[in-house]
Amino acid sequence: MKKLVNDPRDAVAQFARAFARAHADLVTLHEDPLFLARPAEAGRVAVVASGGSGHEPLHVGFVGPGMLAAAVPGPLFSAPPPDAVLAATRAVDGGAGVLHVVPNYTGDVLTVALASEQAPGLDVRTVVVADDVAIPDPATRRGVAGTVLVERIAGAAAARGDDLDAVTAVARRAAAAVASMGATLRPGTAPHARPLGDDEVELGVGIHGEPGRERVAYAGADRLTDLLLDPVVAALGLRAGEDVLLLVNGLGATPLAELYIVYGRARDRLEAHGVRVVRSLVGDFATSIDTAGASVSVLRLDEDLLRLWDAPVRTAVLRWGG
Repeated sequence: MKKLVNDPRDAVAQFARAFARAHADLVTLHEDPLFLARPAEAGRVAVVASGGSGHEPLHVGFVGPGMLAAAVPGPLFSAPPPDAVLAATRAVDGGAGVLHVVPNYTGDVLTVALASEQAPGLDVRTVVVADDVAIPDPATRRGVAGTVLVERIAGAAAARGDDLDAVTAVARRAAAAVASMGATLRPGTAPHARPLGDDEVELGVGIHGEPGRERVAYAGADRLTDLLLDPVVAALGLRAGEDVLLLVNGLGATPLAELYIVYGRARDRLEAHGVRVVRSLVGDFATSIDTAGASVSVLRLDEDLLRLWDAPVRTAVLRWGG
């Protein structure tokens, strides 16, 4: 299989170097250990995210004012080493503390815990995102595309000057208010991915190619969207009159036009239930290399979360206001 890489062992570092050159107004590359960051802001909380590569633009694409202070990419689908997370934490600490936003995968959570233990003198907190409702038990749900929304909310709270307790609290509130579910039409190049038949889709697949909750016959975009959205609505207990943000996320190899078809169906279904879609996001934000598929995320909004979402942000991927 042909991929646009040279030495696979150096692909993450090559990507990080090129990303930093392309977005030198936003990030600085640190190579030993590897992380990307912006300058520390005195008196401001810093929000840091880390995790394996293969999910771009998560997390590196969201470093910038109004969102992340640093991102630490690990090897493909593997957590970065604790020393890299620790170095990033120290680099961006401006004296007001550091919040780590972590998708709920064992390696990522343990890595951040180890790094935090090695940071005496720093006030470090962690918020774990577990938005994948394909997993019945909330305690073991994976962190998927909803992670992007939590990172944005936390970063906006830090940018407006909230202290570490407040930034942590609002990030936890956002994490509790978001639910997601994805489906694969064609697996990506992950070595453990299982083949799918031409008439099959896998519901509830993880962003590392983890098996989903079931395989079903493909019956068109509308039917598939319903199968993704209904568990999300049920998990959040959405009611008529509530405001939400609707995110339709591509997994790396789905044309944008198809994602908008999913978005249109999901929005129709939400509005038919009296739920108001007041903010939207469509595109590739948390991918699985080159997987063909999509996920649907819904974030319940209140006045404060909406205000934070709308606040100025300037990253390689999200830019508005200010």
